[in-house]
Amino acid sequence: MTTVARSAEVTVVVASNFREPMTLVAADFTEKTGHQAKLIFGSSGKFFAQISHGAPFDLFLSADQTKPAALVKAGLAVAQSQFTYATGALALWSAEPERVDGTGRVLSEGHYRKLAIANPVLAPYGVAAMEVLDHLQLVEPAHPGQLVQGENIAQTYQFVSSGNADIGFVALSQIMEDGRLRSGSVWVVPAELYSPIRQDAVLLTAGKENPAAVALLNYLASEPAIKIIESFGYQVEVSD
Repeated sequence: MTTVARSAEVTVVVASNFREPMTLVAADFTEKTGHQAKLIFGSSGKFFAQISHGAPFDLFLSADQTKPAALVKAGLAVAQSQFTYATGALALWSAEPERVDGTGRVLSEGHYRKLAIANPVLAPYGVAAMEVLDHLQLVEPAHPGQLVQGENIAQTYQFVSSGNADIGFVALSQIMEDGRLRSGSVWVVPAELYSPIRQDAVLLTAGKENPAAVALLNYLASEPAIKIIESFGYQVEVSD
């Protein structure tokens, strides 16, 4: 008797900065394997709390390495499954074409009403933004109330794209398409100004028997997926 492989569904919680690449990766994955991927985007910190309290997710694509490692330590994720699927880049962005130059001079000159960053307590991109401000000795904005915080990097992007903040630190992936800036003006922050934003994926114990979860985790490291990920400005280290 021949065994026929059946398609399955995997529930994936994904850091909000990775929304667009993961949407494309998941579509390609479904086309190639027949498995369905249910994607939920949001704050890595909130997902970590939900998983710690028993939320039945299968895969976790975090915006950092510490949360997946903590889940492994707590027995809530499979140790051998954790790997870095992308290294993110930070950008100072404005929806206005001439607002930000290629050196980020607008920060030191203070010519802005509101500067948006992600909450550094919850979001690794917020931690990186604060490191940049500290490196530039600009932790305290020129005027009280100039610094506004988004709950996550998606909300931070919305602050800037809507004009509620005229500049903000966002993930480069949010403003890139096919290797080009979609709109506005940008300073791609030099990597030496902040700690590497290594984003790790991990198979959660709730999903370790799910064939779709295992297949998608493997697919994330495949050449087609890497090509998509890199097109959004991420770096991917390919292991030998």
